Amino acid sequence: MPFSVYTSKLAQAVNWARKFSLFEYPFVTACCGMEFMATWAPKYDIARFGAELPRFSPRQADLLIVVGTITERQGPVLRRIYDQMCEPKWVIAYGVCASTGGFYQNYSTMPGADQVIPVDIYIPGCPPRPEQMLDALVMLQERIQKGEGHSQVVLRAERGYVAPDVAIRPDGNAKEGAGR
Repeated sequence: MPFSVYTSKLAQAVNWARKFSLFEYPFVTACCGMEFMATWAPKYDIARFGAELPRFSPRQADLLIVVGTITERQGPVLRRIYDQMCEPKWVIAYGVCASTGGFYQNYSTMPGADQVIPVDIYIPGCPPRPEQMLDALVMLQERIQKGEGHSQVVLRAERGYVAPDVAIRPDGNAKEGAGR
């Protein structure tokens, strides 16, 4: 058996462990926070997804959940938090304000968190229901298991493994021909 078979099985086992041990950092800025906190109520039992304990230090987190409106002044802070997180890292934009800027169409509101950091999952709604957060966690777990998370693709491209033709790095630069 070639050595690559062992490493692929090891990668599958590591991804399986990662998807059930998400350490999230909640970046809560607005009214979506109330609905977001309801997700941790006993009715929804987020512990069955392995994501029940929030970390309030970005160095201990691998899942950033952006909840609510992001202003232009918060953009650099959000980027700094994202840069301090350990690799691989994932991002969920919770609510329409975190996804697109919401109904705020002015100079101080950022039109979505993806203007500053790469986002893996978008959750629509104003405010989204806790069930939508659980669905997003399941979607993210499937992506993590397949190795399709944004940072997983970027890390593979930087190490020379097979990746899509254009992989976007966290710093915003494109690496052309990563899969060739």
